[in-house]
Amino acid sequence: MNAVIEKKVGKNIRVLRERAGMTQEQLAARLQVRGCDLTRSAVAKIEVGQRHLYPDEVVLIKEILNAEYDEIFAM
Repeated sequence: MNAVIEKKVGKNIRVLRERAGMTQEQLAARLQVRGCDLTRSAVAKIEVGQRHLYPDEVVLIKEILNAEYDEIFAM
């Protein structure tokens, strides 16, 4: 992925997580319960565009944050 896009997607996820009133640790824990082995540190890296996202992670993040794909991928 393009670095600019990764940073924007990460920022969108941070905004959505904060809108949901969730910490990075809480998001990571909910992902782990659903079989996605992401740590708080990995969530932090995603939010600043330093870690790639896999499709299954995007799907779970969308569900957990009660978001739409358009909100995650908005430019």
